[in-house]
Amino acid sequence: MIGTRLSTLLLAAWLGAGVLFAAVVAPAAFAVLPSRLLAGALVGRVLPTLFIAGMVIGALGLVIDRGGTAMLPNVRRLALAAIVVACAIAQFGIAPRIERARGQIVGPIEQLSRDDPRRIAFGRLHAMSVGWLGLAMLAAATAVVLANLAPRTAGPVRADAVPSRRTEPLASPHAR
Repeated sequence: MIGTRLSTLLLAAWLGAGVLFAAVVAPAAFAVLPSRLLAGALVGRVLPTLFIAGMVIGALGLVIDRGGTAMLPNVRRLALAAIVVACAIAQFGIAPRIERARGQIVGPIEQLSRDDPRRIAFGRLHAMSVGWLGLAMLAAATAVVLANLAPRTAGPVRADAVPSRRTEPLASPHAR
């Protein structure tokens, strides 16, 4: 039970970081920094931390969370595994390919024509990276929800802990 709670807390924190990154940090970087090249460098610097943290938290959840108190524990474990796999694919499969594609382009990507194969390849890799992060975040949200929908049992009820119901009327304070 403590494993499920700790796992859920870590997943919720990671999910919050992912939402903050995707909804605030990345768009702000591209809106505020003087060039898209700098914004891309900032985003590229933050993503590995997010992906590695997702892998670690997902794996830790698989180890410490036995799913005993979670609703649909096998689905929760599948969601934890999906986080690990999605983050690993994004970090170790897609990110190096993005770096190679970026290295083949001199200057801003936007200066390439829309039908340039390098720009198309970069766009596809970027979409794949976003997709894997989105899948990991959806899996994290699923695991958090399942843990919080868990049936709550306090264990066996002891007979002496249950208040008894009075069957006789209470005496009035004015009665003698």
